[in-house]
Amino acid sequence: MGRLSRCIVATLAAVLMAAGTVWAYQPKTLELGAKAPDFSLPGVDGRNYTLADFADSEVLVIIFTCNHCPTARAYEGRIKKLASDYKDKGAAVVCISSNDPRALRIDEMAWSDVGDSFEDMKIRAKDKGFNFPYLYDGDTQEVAHAYGPVTTPHTFIFDKERKLRFVGRIDNSEWRERPDAVQDAHNAIDALLAGETPPVEKTKTFGCSIKWSDKRESVKKEREELAKEKVSVEMIDVEGVKELVKNKDGKLRLINVWTTWCGPCKVEFPELVKIHWIYRNRRTTEFELVTISADPPRIKDGVLSFLKEYQASCKNYLFNSDDKYALIEAVDKEWAGLIPYTLLIEPGGKIIYRQMGSIDPLEVKQAIVKYYSAFLPWWMSE
Repeated sequence: MGRLSRCIVATLAAVLMAAGTVWAYQPKTLELGAKAPDFSLPGVDGRNYTLADFADSEVLVIIFTCNHCPTARAYEGRIKKLASDYKDKGAAVVCISSNDPRALRIDEMAWSDVGDSFEDMKIRAKDKGFNFPYLYDGDTQEVAHAYGPVTTPHTFIFDKERKLRFVGRIDNSEWRERPDAVQDAHNAIDALLAGETPPVEKTKTFGCSIKWSDKRESVKKEREELAKEKVSVEMIDVEGVKELVKNKDGKLRLINVWTTWCGPCKVEFPELVKIHWIYRNRRTTEFELVTISADPPRIKDGVLSFLKEYQASCKNYLFNSDDKYALIEAVDKEWAGLIPYTLLIEPGGKIIYRQMGSIDPLEVKQAIVKYYSAFLPWWMSE
């Protein structure tokens, strides 16, 4: 599809969405036997890659994937194994993320600690030790338009002449690797390296949709709805704070103590609210953000005004006493008193993250995802 055609499609999508019509753009998937479309994309390692960079490889494996999708994340270990298994056998593996980060809704990120921006890709590649080029196509999505991936992940395998010989899944085990899984990608590569036709040349795929740029309008509407959510604040006493920390409600609870006059509190507060939006819709152990204002009780209206400014539709409290030392002891005896102060507490009261002073939002999200990964190891590989 040419650039003009894509422009027409994007314009049509915007018109249909504005009219309330449900319409999802999906380019045609590359046909078997087609030549690999060339590309020029930046990698997380600082290099720029084209097809020519893989010219010495007998087989080229291109996998469209991303950071946030739980299915894609579950396959990362297997993609690394694919790359290492064939590194010295003549097959190269390269991954491309074509998601438009501005088309990723907050409620689609509940299984991830990072989004799909190029900077997030660098973080993910480093954290997981990727041993393959990881390329970014999210700004223009031209490569995805040319190849037509349907899901993340979606695998395209080309022979020496760079003709498409296999398209589809890596295997049929989805969430976790099974010993009895059908190894479609491995089988196709082995066949091509042996000069043979892959036993299976095309399969269906399973995973998250590509975040095409026409979904930006959906993101905009999501933000508008979030801005309409009710924001409130309640008074809480020492015993109420102690109960929050005991966390007998069966939720993964993030507690943040702050004040309206604290500069670092103001800086990190938007990130806390975003964390609340991301993880509150978990369908397993529930997540909640609880904020406790240490401001004087008499300025409750000012506290509420602050919370509304940041659209904090989480559970908010204002400590009902001027005795800040009583608050400190109730929250955490290890807390020296510096604000902001943040705790992540498992159901039952075990503290798994504490930070005096400003948080690193990524560290908090990683702690949340790590908890859920340990809680449901069969769901996704971390």
